[in-house]
Amino acid sequence: MSETIRTRYAPSPTGRMHVGNLRSALYEFLIAKHEGGAFLLRIEDTDQERYVEGAVDIIYRTLETAGLLHDEGPDKDGGFGPYVQSERMKTGIYMEYAKKLVEKGEAYYCFCDKERLESLRTEVVEGKEIMLYDKHCLGLSRAEVEEKLAAGVPFVIRQNIPNEGTTTFHDELYGDITVENAELDDMILIKSDGYPTYNFANVVDDHTMNITHVVRGNEYLSSAPKYQRLYDAFGWESPVYIHLPLITDETHKKLSKRSGHSSFEDLLEQGFLPEAVVNYIALLGWSPEENREIFTLDELIEQFDYRRISKSPAVFDYTKLKWMNGEYLKAMDPERFFELAEPYLRAVIHRDLDLKKIAAMVQTRIEIFPDIAEHIDFFEALPEYDAAMYTHKKMKTTAETSLAVLCDVLPLLEAQEDYSNDALYALLGGYVAEKGVKNGYVMWPLRTAVSGKQMTPGGATELMELLGKDESIARIKAGIAKLGGNV
Repeated sequence: MSETIRTRYAPSPTGRMHVGNLRSALYEFLIAKHEGGAFLLRIEDTDQERYVEGAVDIIYRTLETAGLLHDEGPDKDGGFGPYVQSERMKTGIYMEYAKKLVEKGEAYYCFCDKERLESLRTEVVEGKEIMLYDKHCLGLSRAEVEEKLAAGVPFVIRQNIPNEGTTTFHDELYGDITVENAELDDMILIKSDGYPTYNFANVVDDHTMNITHVVRGNEYLSSAPKYQRLYDAFGWESPVYIHLPLITDETHKKLSKRSGHSSFEDLLEQGFLPEAVVNYIALLGWSPEENREIFTLDELIEQFDYRRISKSPAVFDYTKLKWMNGEYLKAMDPERFFELAEPYLRAVIHRDLDLKKIAAMVQTRIEIFPDIAEHIDFFEALPEYDAAMYTHKKMKTTAETSLAVLCDVLPLLEAQEDYSNDALYALLGGYVAEKGVKNGYVMWPLRTAVSGKQMTPGGATELMELLGKDESIARIKAGIAKLGGNV
C-alpha cells in the first residue's frame, strides 16, 4: 500500500449531494490534506438503474463550490485511471479479478434462475428482507460450469464465504469487530449483465488505486466483513476504515430528502454560504481540540484529526447552521456582501435608493440572504401598521405624545434641505435639547412613521436619508393622520 495517504470520494451519480455524502467527501479531503496526501474523485456509475442525467456535473460543481478540489479524477489523470467505473469495466478489470477469486475457490459461478432464488429462505435484517443463498452452485464441477458457460446460460459470480468461523476487521472508531461467518451471505460480485456490484468494484478500485483510508457512513459497517474477506481472499492489505456516525434531524431521525435541507444545493438555494455549510458539516461528528466553532477550510486542514470523530449520531441543527452563517456574513468584506446581497435587495426594492447603504444596514442583522426581504420591504412601500406601535413604555411614548412630536417636527423637516443622516440628526437633536426629552421620545415615533415597523435595520434619520425628503414627509403625514391628527 502507498506510503502517501490517498483517499477517495466515490459518489454514485444519482442526484444532488446529500449532506452525509458531502461530510464523507470533506473528511476524506481533510484526512489527505492534513498529511500532505492525495484526494481522488472516482465516479461509481455501475448501477445504471439509479443513474441520473446531469448528476456528474452536480458532483463536480458541488466539490468545486465547497473548495474540495481533487488531485486525481476523470478530469485529472494521476496514472490510476480510468476514474469512472463504467469506463474501468470496459477494460475487463472486474471480471479479471472475479475470475482470479474463482480460481482460488474464493468465488464461484451461480446459474440459479429467478424462480429458484425466490424459493430460498429469507431473513429480516435491519427492517429489510434479505435472501440467503444456499451455495447450490458451489457444488458444480468444473466441467458442468464450462458446459453452462459454453451454452450461454446466464450467470452471476458469488463470493464464497465459509459457513463456519469468524471474520474480524478493524475500524479506527469502533475498534476490532468480529462477526460469525454464518451471518454473511455469499454476495454477488459480478451481476448477470456483466457489471460488477457496488461492493466488489469498490474493493477492486480502492486496491488498484492505492487507497489508504476509506471513510464512509456507519450504515456500511454490516458490509465491512464482506469487504474484509475480499481483501483477505486476494491477499491484499486492507485500508484504514473510518465509519462515520449517522446524521439525524432535530427529532433524531435519519436526515432525509423530505427535510428540505438535506443536500448541499438545497442549502445554497436557501441563501447559505458554501464556506459556512462546509464549516458546519465538519463539526457534525468531529470536535476540534480548541473550544471554537468557526474555521476556514485551511484551518480545518491544519486541525483535523480523524481520531476525534465521535461514534454518537450527529444532529443537523438548522438553527445552529443559520447562526453560523450569520457569523460569516457579519465578518464578510462589505463589497463582497453587497455583491451577494444585491439580487435579494433588487427583488424587493424597485425604487431608486442607495442599495449599498441598505446592504450595510442589514449585514449584521441577517443569518441568511432571504432574511433581507423582511428587513427592507418597508423601503419599497409603507406597510399597513397598527397605531398601537407608537406606544412604547421604555421610550415613554404614547399615541398622544407621538402625535404631538410628529406635528412639532413636521415643519422643521419640511424646511430642511439637507437630508443627510448627520444633518437630520443635528436638527432633531436641537429639538430634543429644546424640549428637554430623551432621544427615543422623538426618534421612536419618527422611525415608526417612516417605516411602519417595530424593528428596522437603522434609526429614524438613517431611514429618512435613504427615503429622501419627499417620501419621508409623506410618510410622517400618513402617521399623523393614522393618529387622528390633521396635516
